[in-house]
Amino acid sequence: MSTIDLAANPGELRALAEQSNAWPFEQAKAIVARLNKKRKDEVLFATGYGPSGLPHIGTFGEVARTTMVRHAFRVLTEDKIRTRLIAFSDDMDGLRKIPDNVPNKEMLEKHLGKPLTRVPDPFDTHSSFGAHNNARLRAFLDTFGFDYEFASSTDYYTSGRFDAALLRVLERIDEVMAVMLPSLREERAASYSPFLPISPHTGAVLYVPIVAHDVKTGTISYDDPETRERVTLPVTGGHCKLQWKPDWAMRWFALGIDYEMAGKDLIDSVKLSGKICGVLGGTPPEGFNYELFLDDKGQKISKSKGNGLTIDEWLRYASPESLSLFMYREPKAAKRLYFDVIPRNVDDYQQFIEAFPRQDARQQLANPVWHIHAGHPPAADMPVTFQMLLTLVSSSNAENAATLWGFIGRYRPGVTPQTHPKLDAMVGYAINYYRDFVAPAKKFREPTETERVALQDLRDALSQLAANSSAEEIQNVVYEIGRREPFLDPVKKGKDGRPGVSLDWFNMLYQVLLGQEKGPRFGSFVAVYGLQNAVAMIDGALARSG
Repeated sequence: MSTIDLAANPGELRALAEQSNAWPFEQAKAIVARLNKKRKDEVLFATGYGPSGLPHIGTFGEVARTTMVRHAFRVLTEDKIRTRLIAFSDDMDGLRKIPDNVPNKEMLEKHLGKPLTRVPDPFDTHSSFGAHNNARLRAFLDTFGFDYEFASSTDYYTSGRFDAALLRVLERIDEVMAVMLPSLREERAASYSPFLPISPHTGAVLYVPIVAHDVKTGTISYDDPETRERVTLPVTGGHCKLQWKPDWAMRWFALGIDYEMAGKDLIDSVKLSGKICGVLGGTPPEGFNYELFLDDKGQKISKSKGNGLTIDEWLRYASPESLSLFMYREPKAAKRLYFDVIPRNVDDYQQFIEAFPRQDARQQLANPVWHIHAGHPPAADMPVTFQMLLTLVSSSNAENAATLWGFIGRYRPGVTPQTHPKLDAMVGYAINYYRDFVAPAKKFREPTETERVALQDLRDALSQLAANSSAEEIQNVVYEIGRREPFLDPVKKGKDGRPGVSLDWFNMLYQVLLGQEKGPRFGSFVAVYGLQNAVAMIDGALARSG
């Protein structure tokens, strides 16, 4: 069965999707079940962003994954129900601490406590720190072509869009408090209120006890911490904001959000906000708790710490599609989000793309690229792997794309930067990755005497091959030369029944010849790099260790 087009065969596609256990379909099925209980003409998907720091990949991941669920829902409903995705920024939150990765920290310290949209931009490019980070988020999401609507908490509070919901919170404040108080420490519970006034004098978000509230006038009262004067403010119009868990619940209720996922660290918060949403008269959204991303030390990545990878950093070393694949994979499993995961995701993406046309429709719905590309993945057209490019850069110390294209052009005549622009982009990624991560850690291993003899034999055998030998012919020679102690593998047998060759042989070649632990298939590498160049590389290694 070939690929199925949504527009041409929506019923057939839906039937297959209902049987699929790909996680976006599993999530979308929960939304369909929700609609069966309460019909709606429109389904709202939401993602949240706290712009206290620069956007990181976790923020992107939430939008990417939600977009995949949204597309799966469209398939399951044959695109008959309107959907929208709201990317909501909590930019009215007070600046609690200074991020590590921003300039002008001394200036920011003067504005601690103020809503992020009232804090001056330390980069001096936008009207506020919140506006700067919001713009960074939107610019990145736009490069991926996400279909979303950006929403600002500040805009919604100050424009009155949340007024009715805020008055509902005030009306049911005792019930909201009954949900929140058991979750708080005793000292915090003593002064807790879901409402946080914005000081008319300093502009800061005040964490102060609320001494009175009036449902009829829609106001709260507190004692100013500096002047000790009693201050009364309306809860509407941006004069107050809510503590974040009631705020989350109020947003779900006010906008009618049907689906929003969150990190595993927010499991308890999701439960509390869900209860408050019910208190207000709403139904909490569907969703799931995804696992957190970890840095190279196994620590949770943080916007304020700036550890892990930034969006811009990934895109310096790899394609957007490879990042989407990373996000698709195992969302409920903790994963290291660091530079060394990039090459695998680049090449795995290409393998999924290449496999797609050979699969039937059921298999295609389980292929990550179907979800990454909303059912229409591009044709495979990548004649060289990323790992191969990295090895070529490493072997030739190439610092420019022209050198790499020289190898590629000889290996694949007719393949040029003009005919293969995505490969040209990958050449640039490989050079950046090599320069920043491979070169600084490059360390050649000294061969043992036994290995020196094997390398000399390999050099002599390669020099006897015809210049136009195929990668397979070269690999056979490399394999045959390695069929000796200590590289024999008695478990694996060759076609002729003789012992196979262990990975230690191939790993030794990369460690001694290229100063790296592993690499692509060695015969394929030599075919691209050139037999004469490979012989010269072995000569260099032997001379270096002689």
